[in-house]
Parts: sequence; C-alpha cells; structure tokens
Amino acid sequence: MEPGMEMNTASEGGTRRGPENKHEEKVQDPNRGEAETKAEMGNKTWADLAGEMKTFLWNPEERTCMGRTAKSWGLILLFYFIFYTCLAGMFAFCMYVMLLTLSPYTPTYRDRVSPPGVMIRPYLNGFTIAFNVSKPSTWQPYVDSMHQFLAAYDDKVQEEKNIECISGQYFIQGGNDSEEKKACQFKRSLLQNCSGIEDPTFGFSKGQPCILLKMNRKGNESDLRSVDFYPGNGTFDLMYYPYYGKLTHVNYTSPLVAMHFTDVKRNSLVHIQCKLNGKGIINDVNSDRFLGRIIFTLSIGK
Repeated sequence: MEPGMEMNTASEGGTRRGPENKHEEKVQDPNRGEAETKAEMGNKTWADLAGEMKTFLWNPEERTCMGRTAKSWGLILLFYFIFYTCLAGMFAFCMYVMLLTLSPYTPTYRDRVSPPGVMIRPYLNGFTIAFNVSKPSTWQPYVDSMHQFLAAYDDKVQEEKNIECISGQYFIQGGNDSEEKKACQFKRSLLQNCSGIEDPTFGFSKGQPCILLKMNRKGNESDLRSVDFYPGNGTFDLMYYPYYGKLTHVNYTSPLVAMHFTDVKRNSLVHIQCKLNGKGIINDVNSDRFLGRIIFTLSIGK
C-alpha cells in the first residue's frame, strides 16, 4: 500500500506542476504577442496603413463607417438627442420654477434699506476735474458731458413726460407692482446759473465750474471762498421719492443739486467732500467713499 501511496503522491505532484507550467506559458504569451505585433507592424508599409484607415472609415463590403452600420449610428444619435433634450428640458423647468418665485419689481428679501449713494457730473477721468481756463480744449469735454447728461432734464421733455408734484412730501403711488408709475418734473431751468441755458459753458470758461450732485459741502474754506447751490438751499425734495425701479418708473429722472464754485483757489488741488444730511443716512463709512457722500478734487489753472 505504501508504494501505491508514493505513486499517488508523485502523481499529485505531477498534477500540481502542470498548472505551474501553463501559468508560465501564459505569462510568456503577452511578450510573444507583443513581439509578433511589432513584427507584423514592421512589415506593413504606409500604403497598407492608409488602406486600413480607409477601410475603417468606410468598409464597402460590410457597409460600415468607423465600424458601425447606418442603423447603429442612427440609434446612437437618436439616444444622445433624446438624452440631451431631456437634460435641457429639466434645466429649463428648474429655471422656470425658480423665476416664478422672483418678482421683477420687488426684492424677495429686504433686511435693510441701503443708504443712498452720491455721484457727480461731469465725470470723465475719475474724480479729479482739472483744466486751464485759457485752453478751451481742456474744459470743452466737461461741457459736452454736462449737456449730454442734462438733455433728459430739458424743460420741454419734463413737461411732456412727467407731472408737477407737491413739494415737501413723499409722492406715494399705490396700485399693482406692475403698474407704470408717474414721475415728478425736475426741470433743467431749476439749476439756474448751472443749467447751461444762459451760460453754455457751465462756468468752465470763466474758471467758475458747475458740478452736479446726483442724490452739503465740506472743504478748506480758504480754498472754497464762494459756492452757490441750485435749486434753493441745495436740498433734494421729498416729492421725488420713493423710486419704484426702472421697470415701472419709466420716465423717472433723479433730482439734482448744482454747486457753482464762483471763487476757487487757482493752480492748486482743492479737495471737496459733499455729504448727504438726513434722518437715517450714513455718510461716515471710510471704506465706501460713495455711501452718503462723494469726494472729488478741483484743479483750475489760469
């Protein structure tokens, strides 16, 4: 019995060695296949490669293009067309639902009312207005900018589009949010010497420029010896508020205050700060020069 067992053991050992040999052959097969592929590629000419590419692009025997039949290409294109159409439809539906929650007239959330900002005109190259009185080419661009800006404030335009309002009180208008609102007249003639009607150069030709404020004055008194305000005492009347937005307040024109600098120190930089004064108005935030105030510089040469 023991010799038989030895024979079985030898047989089992022989059986185990068989897979090992096959595994070794498999490990060696990729190298042989790669070598054979390289050999085959080395034997092909450029004409052969071009022919294979031509056959790949269009095989007249199998009637395939890049390995696919016309039916296969049609099914793939149909699948991607339906797929991307569904994606676009889902995106459009989500946007539509989101827009239903928004109002073009009133913000959804209003946690506070931002203080008004202030801007000046003319505004060409920053907040330094510099020119020489004796050189019209230096101040003519400012004059042109003022005329262009005040075109919407012409008396005839205001009379045609806007109405006269009661001074000193808010012009509250009811109705639906989408209903067009009326606007109060702000005529160019209210700016008097700074209207550009009597003096088309707005004082620039005399070295006495007019500066317009959109939306009272602080500076070195020795440099600003005389300043006139138009209209009245340089205030923004309440009748021009509230502003209902450009969609409904179509003909609205912002009220203006004109400052006529009739006596400014020449040949020096004069720094001017204009502030809005009123209940709830913030005008002392150093990080924002436009919040409730504006700072600019005048430089007038002879």
